[in-house]
Amino acid sequence: MESNIDFSNAAILIIDMQNDFVVQGAPIECAAARDALPSMRALVSMGRDNNIPIIFTQEVHRNDEVDFGLELEYGEPIHCLEGSKGVDFIDTLRPGSDDYIIRKRRYSAFFATDLEILLKGLKVDVLILAGVATDVCVRATAQDAHQLNYKVVVVPECVAGTNPDRHLAALENISYIFGSVVPLDSLGNRLCRQRSPLTPGTARFPASIKSQIFNS
Repeated sequence: MESNIDFSNAAILIIDMQNDFVVQGAPIECAAARDALPSMRALVSMGRDNNIPIIFTQEVHRNDEVDFGLELEYGEPIHCLEGSKGVDFIDTLRPGSDDYIIRKRRYSAFFATDLEILLKGLKVDVLILAGVATDVCVRATAQDAHQLNYKVVVVPECVAGTNPDRHLAALENISYIFGSVVPLDSLGNRLCRQRSPLTPGTARFPASIKSQIFNS
């Protein structure tokens, strides 16, 4: 499917890169996210180089836990409470001054948020997903995006799951029915071709991005 995607109206969605999911010893630790950080930073740089809107989601829960719903009934510990350090974005991947932030209470970035209002205002029809957890919030967001007729692209180097098996299963599930799983280098080439015309001899994959991936 990815060969048919027009990235002219794409946005990058960085999902829940917060202390309570990423740092060592976090309540819901996605350990592989720390290894994926160079690729995630490269993706963000790629987006900025190509004038692609970048949206960060931030899971936030009230301190009286009233908005967790059924989450805690299936083994998840308390996480991302308002005012805690756990709710903060990790220091090495934070929104820039021109980026957007969507705060959410549940897994999907669409559920009970204004994400779709923002996407329609930006005239976005393709969502490039990165972040955590592949098998929870990334997958839930991919499913809702698909049902709302957005084309979904997940960058495998830029997502991490709650464990390796669930991560891989989620990627397989997404690629089967909800979207495309596209490696970062392939995505970079596509974005550079579609977002900005190339002159003869121009590299299709920015040197700055290559440096971040291969020298990190």
